[in-house]
Amino acid sequence: MKRQVLVVEDDGAIRRAVTDALTFSGYDVIQAADGLAGLEAAQSRQYDLLLLDLVLPGCDGFEILAKVRQLRPAMPVILLTARGEETDRVRGLRDGADDYVVKPFSVKELLARIEAVLRRSAERPTDLTEVAIPNGRIDLDRREVRFDDGRSEELSEREAELVRYLAMNAGRAVARE
Repeated sequence: MKRQVLVVEDDGAIRRAVTDALTFSGYDVIQAADGLAGLEAAQSRQYDLLLLDLVLPGCDGFEILAKVRQLRPAMPVILLTARGEETDRVRGLRDGADDYVVKPFSVKELLARIEAVLRRSAERPTDLTEVAIPNGRIDLDRREVRFDDGRSEELSEREAELVRYLAMNAGRAVARE
């Protein structure tokens, strides 16, 4: 299944160029041409990554970013903007963006950054409460392992958090630390 990218960009030429590059690279693209349409799409549509301009009519990119972080904390977001000042870059990253690309940009570099962000943020559940294991399940809220034969074992808080972390990062290399 193709990955979907939501592009929120008010400059029509840039939006079309990004959309064409993404489509040519095998992505499905959802487009929004202003802040209000972008906010509505970010809240209601299904997508795998958000490419977000900061300077938008109707609602600025920082507002959209804040709302996305409330609703979808693990959603990958790349800011794509002409605002290249250090304070803007720092604010964007601190507010939850995964990357920050300053206009003008290379399409090849943008695609590489998109691939890198998607690789780092492979789908992981944000509200994981239960993990399936051979012959049973782990209930992370109750910190309990329940086996199919009716037995159960209690987990320490640290053990439950470790299981949660590993399950949320399934398929990724995780350092021992």
